[in-house]
Amino acid sequence: MFSINKKSNLLEQDPYKYSLQDIEDPQLYREMFPYDQIPIIPFNHRRVPMGMPQDIWITDTTFRDGQQSRAPYSTKQIVDLYDMLHRLGGENGIIRQTEFFVYSKKDQEALYKCMERGYKFPEATTWIRATKKDFQLVKDIGIRETGILVSCSDYHIFHKLKMTRKQALDHYLGVVSDALAAGLHPRCHFEDITRADFYGFVVPFVNELSNLSRESGLPIKIRACDTMGYGVPYPGVALPRSVPGIIYGLQHYSDVPPELLEWHGHNDFYLAVANAVSAWMYGASSVNCSLLGIGERTGNVPLEAMVMQYASLRGTTDGMDTTVITEIADYFKHEIGYEIPPMTPFVGDSFNVTRAGIHADGLLKHEEIYNIFDTKKILNKPAMVAISNTSGLAGIAMWINNHYNLSEELKVDKRSELVTKIKDWVDEEYKNDRQTTISDTEMETLVLQYSPDIAALR
Repeated sequence: MFSINKKSNLLEQDPYKYSLQDIEDPQLYREMFPYDQIPIIPFNHRRVPMGMPQDIWITDTTFRDGQQSRAPYSTKQIVDLYDMLHRLGGENGIIRQTEFFVYSKKDQEALYKCMERGYKFPEATTWIRATKKDFQLVKDIGIRETGILVSCSDYHIFHKLKMTRKQALDHYLGVVSDALAAGLHPRCHFEDITRADFYGFVVPFVNELSNLSRESGLPIKIRACDTMGYGVPYPGVALPRSVPGIIYGLQHYSDVPPELLEWHGHNDFYLAVANAVSAWMYGASSVNCSLLGIGERTGNVPLEAMVMQYASLRGTTDGMDTTVITEIADYFKHEIGYEIPPMTPFVGDSFNVTRAGIHADGLLKHEEIYNIFDTKKILNKPAMVAISNTSGLAGIAMWINNHYNLSEELKVDKRSELVTKIKDWVDEEYKNDRQTTISDTEMETLVLQYSPDIAALR
């Protein structure tokens, strides 16, 4: 049977419909995941077509997965961060949804307060246990969509659930049917999909979910969860580790439209961001992230990273307010007490700070030489220098100009008397075996001593 593919506009043969393979022993892909060695990345050189959806967006799991690796946020902190997510995502809703726990009174209070804000974006969704009681709870709250855990690798089916594939499939379908009966839009979290038998379990299961969706008239979203960070973005990688293969397969063999496909990744092998971009590139509309990447073990896809990737891929921020990223980072540091590693891109204290004098000299002459973009405009975070024995005159001049936000007519250069005096003091410090950088407080004291007029501008 041949028909026109509406995406490629080519005649294509109808894809083969895979049936459940209800095997007796679990398929653990031991050659790929030997456990006593680093997992290998096998290639089969099967490439699938790239096909980015017309619309792509970000969803957030800060208040769900992001709370599984740290002390729970207070209600006020959740509401404050929700407000900032709303402002960051902009009126076009590039940050489209965020998910909440509803187990405790505190969880429910935070959810209610966020819903009272009345924002269209990000939409509040939940993640719950697969029980009728929990379905009714979120339905009563007024939630439209909820996440449901459907672990899909044999590691989970055989060793955690102690079921066969057929038993797991029947159990999951019953749970999803209960959610549909409650009028909810299920979001099925395919846990550990990068170790699952894609054609023997995942695709047949998704096909059954598609049947339920058609019968009920309600959408069922598929969240592909790279729970252990095994996903690989490279073309030609063999399943189950291939991110392009997973996304293409869900579309091609299970007819899941892009808007119902979501990627949720972890960073165990430093590929979280690359995998999320790959999911977009090969057909998933949505990638699931958390603020600062905070999440289970090595963390989730950092939301601020995907904001930047979105702008890079689309050539526009589409109404996002990227300066809110710096506000969020400051809030985590000063209100929550979270220590952000200083080298973290976009949010770390050292992300656009140079310690090398030759770099500072370049920045002073022309900022674009050593700054990735206009960080003052895009992140409200001007390029800075840290003062040490390698900063040189240029570094000190740049620190003064940026720290005091001096206008063009007041800016100092490396020939300034103020700069020279501070440089002499710094050199003396390191001549006496100082090992640490010069603090901002020390620099402020020196400026006050040698140039009270500039100090007064702070």
